[in-house]
Amino acid sequence: MDYLALLATVVPIALIVALLCATTVCIIAICRAHRGDIVAVLRALPGLVAALLRRKP
Repeated sequence: MDYLALLATVVPIALIVALLCATTVCIIAICRAHRGDIVAVLRALPGLVAALLRRKP
């Protein structure tokens, strides 16, 4: 097996594993957070999205 084929196999698998790990961390953080914190974050999201869209070049 040459290095290019190995790289083409390992990179997608590594990205999938990284996505699963990040998802797990986020779900655990949401489960451990207080309800008021989650509500505050969700209320702040529209303002954050609007700010990021205004800043887009």
